[in-house]
Amino acid sequence: MKSSILLRSVLFLAASPSPSQAVDPGALLIQDFENRVQQYVKLQKQMEATLPALKPTASAEKIAHHERELGERIRASRPGLEQGSIFTPEIAAELRRVIASAMQGSDAAQVTKSLQRAEPVRLKLRAGATYPHITPLQSMPPTLLMNLPQLPPEVDYRVVAKDLVLRDVKANLIVDFLSNAIP
Repeated sequence: MKSSILLRSVLFLAASPSPSQAVDPGALLIQDFENRVQQYVKLQKQMEATLPALKPTASAEKIAHHERELGERIRASRPGLEQGSIFTPEIAAELRRVIASAMQGSDAAQVTKSLQRAEPVRLKLRAGATYPHITPLQSMPPTLLMNLPQLPPEVDYRVVAKDLVLRDVKANLIVDFLSNAIP
């Protein structure tokens, strides 16, 4: 009995972080961001499950209809949606720090050139709005993308002017955006 209690105490102390093993607040914010993204993806999947399955088709009209229906259901399930639901002020500050760091040093010139080569995108952003089909999807420079938290395949990052957009790939919705993310 005593050895069991002693063993549990030793295991507890070994698992507990010591003061010298302080938790990185940036890592906690990234984890919060990833959890928020996962919650959104779960909602997206729940809403998609309420739609008739989209069978493989070459019909752009059927695909667009499915996309619109999914977008409408997601918007209806997120009433009062505003910017910052995923990019909270704390998460926004951390991601701006990560992006600024990626935009310095040896990779800075490469990232800047990549952003300049891409077709610049300018549009008025609103969380929950449809990303306009006529607007190009500016890709993320790989060097910058490697520094951002990895996303599940249901969402992606896009750059609009100096803003970072989190876009729902299936519903083509602006899930959230981070203003002035790109220095």
